[in-house]
Order: sequence, then C-alpha cells, then structure tokens
Amino acid sequence: MTAVATRPPSTAPPSIRPGRRSGARARRAAVVVLLSLYAVVAVGPLVFMLLQSFRPSREIFNDPLGMPTELYLDNYVEAWREAKFATYFTNSVLVVVAAVALCTVVSAMAAYPLARYSFRGNGVLTAYFIAGLTLPIELAVVPIFYLLGSFGLVDSRLGLMLVYAATGIPFSVFILAAFLRGLPRDLEEAARLDGAGEFSIFLRVMLPLVKPALATVAIFQFVQLWNDFFFPLVLLRSTDKYTLPVGLTNFFGEYQTNWGAVFAGLVITTLPLVVLFLFLTRQIVSGLVAGMGK
Repeated sequence: MTAVATRPPSTAPPSIRPGRRSGARARRAAVVVLLSLYAVVAVGPLVFMLLQSFRPSREIFNDPLGMPTELYLDNYVEAWREAKFATYFTNSVLVVVAAVALCTVVSAMAAYPLARYSFRGNGVLTAYFIAGLTLPIELAVVPIFYLLGSFGLVDSRLGLMLVYAATGIPFSVFILAAFLRGLPRDLEEAARLDGAGEFSIFLRVMLPLVKPALATVAIFQFVQLWNDFFFPLVLLRSTDKYTLPVGLTNFFGEYQTNWGAVFAGLVITTLPLVVLFLFLTRQIVSGLVAGMGK
C-alpha cells in the first residue's frame, strides 16, 4: 500500500478583509482628529496668554488677536516687582511645598499599618479616613477658623500649611493603602528574617515600591493646593502673606487696564503647573496605570 501524504494544517493568520482594514483606519483617523481638536482647545488659551504677555497694552487694545512684534519683557518686570508677584509666588511655594511634604509623610505612615496589619479597629479607622472624602472640607471652615484662632495661627502661613496638609490626608491614605495592600507578604517576612525592624521595613522596603503612588498623590495635592483660593482668603489678612490665587484678585483690581501685565501675571501663576506636568508626566501615568490593577 502506498502511503498518502497529508498536508500539515496551515498556521498562517487569517487574512483581514479590506473592509475591516479600512474601517480600522477610519476609526484611528477619527480618534486622532478628536484628540487633536481637544489638544487645540486645551493648549490654545495657554499659547494665546503667553503670546499676549509679550505685547504692550496699547498693542493689545488695538489688535487683541495680533502676534507680538518683539519680546516686550516690561510686563513681567512690572508684575513681578510692582504688583508683588514675587511675594505671592514665594508664599505659595513655601506653603504648598511644605503642606504636600507633610501630608505625604503622614499619609504614608498612616496607610502602612492600615494596609499591612490586622488589628482591632482597623476597619473603623479605614472608614474614618474614607469618610473624609465624602464631605468637602469647606463645610468646616468656621470650626477651623476658631481652632486656628485659639492657637494664634490666623493670618499665619503656618496655619494655612497645616490646614492644607490635613485636607489632603484622606485622599492620600486611600490611594497609598490601596497600593500597599497589593504588595506581597513575602517581602516583609524576608526582611524580618534578615533582622530588619518594622520601621526599616516600612522605610527601605515598602516605600521604594510605592514611589509611583507617592508621586501621584504629591502631584495631585500640589495642583489642588496651588489653585486654592478659599482658605487663603478666609485665613489670611496681611497682603504680604497672600498666596498667588488671592494675590491675583488684588492684581486684577489695580491693573485691570494694563492687559499686558495681567497676562504676564497669569503666566507666572500657571507656569509651575505646566512645568510640573511636563517633567512628571511619566510618574503620573505610571502611578495611574499601576493603580488600575489594585
């Protein structure tokens, strides 16, 4: 008998129909167009503000949509020196950076035992921190004002910094605890076998593994506090202690006809946030992507 040769089954991928190919390209092109339009809408006002800040006010009045013919830097000099933007900017940096640092440290130390240890009252404490996310802190402005007044911290940058740090703790604890729960238990056991104490495990083993979460929490808190207008308006009285959002209101009142200086002041206020996102986009994305699997 003669053996019949059998052809092995084909492993070539199924061919894609031309109709499906064209449909995928059309959807991809539509997504690119929509994202491009969104980018223009989002970035367009920032570019317009930057360009107008380099034009004298008389040119802006004559041609509001024109382009700068030269780099007119007197607007920035006037906003920085005469309009006290140097003072407002310094106050914002000191208060916000200190508040974010304090909030991140306290939140990490609170989230670690809640996420890694089982003890009586763990659920109650977790619910207590989560409850801080349900109500806006602005509802407690009267008790906060009287509490700071009893300590002599009204019209104080220290008082504003403490309030800022406290307002960010519930959100930060919630995010960091979710990341810490996802770490394997073998890491702690191996560290204990090597003779590490609890604080060393927390500082040298756990914190380096949640750097994306720490960066995400710090960035989100920084953006929120940098733009906050409510608490500086309520808690501060002296002009030399104002932060940028409150200082802008005085600035608009005094320089409402000097549009070049107004645009320069807006650029000074917005620039730190733009730089923050440009240089820390990778940390933000990695933190959000890692959090999706928690």
